[in-house]
Order: sequence, then structure tokens, then C-alpha cells
Amino acid sequence: MDRNLQLLGIARKAGLLAVGAESVSAAARAGKASAVFSAGDASDGAKRRASRDSEFCGAVYSEIPYTKFELGNVTGRGSPGTLAILDPGLAGKFLRGLAEGCPERYGKMADLLAERTGVREGNSKNTAGKRRTAQ
Repeated sequence: MDRNLQLLGIARKAGLLAVGAESVSAAARAGKASAVFSAGDASDGAKRRASRDSEFCGAVYSEIPYTKFELGNVTGRGSPGTLAILDPGLAGKFLRGLAEGCPERYGKMADLLAERTGVREGNSKNTAGKRRTAQ
């Protein structure tokens, strides 16, 4: 299985993935979506809605090179046309993985997400705010 699809599976198991149009819209309205994606074979209407959802909450948006069938296999949810990654670190890692295969399409987006969130490679939301202890 593709490494990026595995990452989506991990995000789903961790509760950090919104799957399907309604869940993605709810996550965007709540300001929880870090990145919103559409399957390559999603309908034009689904892509427009996902793009609007991402704009609403300031998340990055992109069409990804996976089909609804592939996303359904990873998420266990039929054949979703859209999904959102809720954790900025995971979203950045997913985009960096996509950028390895297509840097001109996904590289700038990965950089933009890192810039917006302050999450760089190797950092995660859980470790970014921890205090150092005096020694």
C-alpha cells in the first residue's frame, strides 16, 4: 500500500480524519480542518464544496491523485470524494509525501501549511508547546 494512504489510515484510527462531505464541512465550520482534499474522480460539485470548506477555515485544499475507491479502502467509509486531515503535523507529512512524487504541485502547499501552522518536519502539535525543564 502507498505510504501516503497508510498515513491516512493512521489519521483515521487516531480520530484525526474527517471523511465525506458532511464530516469535512462540520470540521471546517468548527475550525478543526488543517487540510482538505478531494479524490481525483470526485464530482465537480464535491470539489467546489471542499474548496469552499477549506477557504472557510483557512485550510489548504487540493485534489489528490487517489480515487474514491482507494480512499474508501483506507477509511472504511464507502467511496468518499472528500476528506480533511485535522492535525497540521499529519497534514504536512501527507503533503510532503505527495510532493515527493509531484513537487511542482504539492511542494508549495506543504510549505504553506508549515508556514501557517508553525509545524515543521519532525515537529508535531503535541511537542511544539512543551516547556523545557531546568537542569
